[in-house]
Amino acid sequence: MPKWKVATFNVNSLRRRLPIVMDWLEAHQPDVMCLQETKVQDEEFPLLALQATGYYVAFRGMKSYNGVATLTRREPEKVMHGLHEGPDNEDCRILQVVVDGVAIVNSYIPQGHKVGSDKYAGKLKWFERIRTYFDEQLDVTKPAIWLGDLNVAPEPIDVYHPDRRLNDPDFHIAARNAYKQAVAWGWVDVFRKLYPEKVLYTYWDYFRNAFENNWGWRIDHILATPVLADLCREADADLAPRRAEGASDHTVMWADFER
Repeated sequence: MPKWKVATFNVNSLRRRLPIVMDWLEAHQPDVMCLQETKVQDEEFPLLALQATGYYVAFRGMKSYNGVATLTRREPEKVMHGLHEGPDNEDCRILQVVVDGVAIVNSYIPQGHKVGSDKYAGKLKWFERIRTYFDEQLDVTKPAIWLGDLNVAPEPIDVYHPDRRLNDPDFHIAARNAYKQAVAWGWVDVFRKLYPEKVLYTYWDYFRNAFENNWGWRIDHILATPVLADLCREADADLAPRRAEGASDHTVMWADFER
């Protein structure tokens, strides 16, 4: 059976990481690549450079913050910005395309800043809103993928020194429960399904030699509906983009499916 490769990467500024993205596209030829935190206004998005690679590109961004883009080898059958049809002030955080009959939901969940803050409350509310989005826009019996920087390490295995991270907005119990409630719509974490006990991280802070010490977090995820999760044959993080010169603090997470 042919492979169908899907990848996600928080680039932490697309214009700064464009060579890393271009190199990864050339080397791995994913069928779908989703980018988050592009941090570029639409009129300054490097569209021509990415289109020159042969990919179709859907994107929505803003200056200095947020921003999502989805690259597909085949032209999308549908593109939807935001949590619902029509104007939406969250359209720079969530982008759905349908390609090869699969709904791909690329999202950048708010980080939350600090437990107890208004931004943290907004993060918890975001998970409620995206659960409603799943109910209204998707069908759990059909192929779909939810991926991106979801800003939650679901279990202690997903973060270094978990006993010290209990009050971090990406590991606090309320965020983890909100994430799990969204996942309970019907999503399967394809990496954890394949590797229940494997330690793997996708994010390392720039400070204190975190990457060199492997003080990381698994907060970038690829989840699939059951019918598609059963076809996932491999999932992993590629550490090469995090080692590259001028790297993002995240790296690429990818999964291969039989199609």
